[in-house]
Amino acid sequence: MVIYLLSSAQATAGILAGLYFAFAVAVMPALHGLGDAAFENVMRRINVSIVTPMFLTLFFAAPALACVVAVAAQTPLAYVAAALGIATLLITVLVNVPLNNALAAGGSRADFEGRWVLFNRVRTLTGIASLVCLLLIPASIA
Repeated sequence: MVIYLLSSAQATAGILAGLYFAFAVAVMPALHGLGDAAFENVMRRINVSIVTPMFLTLFFAAPALACVVAVAAQTPLAYVAAALGIATLLITVLVNVPLNNALAAGGSRADFEGRWVLFNRVRTLTGIASLVCLLLIPASIA
């Protein structure tokens, strides 16, 4: 049973880390070359369209499953994976989402882009690190 939880935790962490990575290396660099009005319009559209049941399920499932694996496996790697998964979620909720909301409320690119990109890079790193920890947990303990 725990092997299925570990596999699910790995899959959800990998999907989210990949999404954040795609924004870091492709989406935001591409948008950086746009004028302010186009940048703001596209980001507002992305921030609305991404909030779907599928995304929200993955967004909350990844750290939750990492925590369940930590309780089940009781290894340092599992605890670190869970902590990093929670950190990734908290960065998003406490920094990126409020920036998205401010932009949606008429905020400017100047107040949004630099901080959003920085914290997206941080959550990309914490998300990848959580995934790596989950991948290093031996299936035999799960």
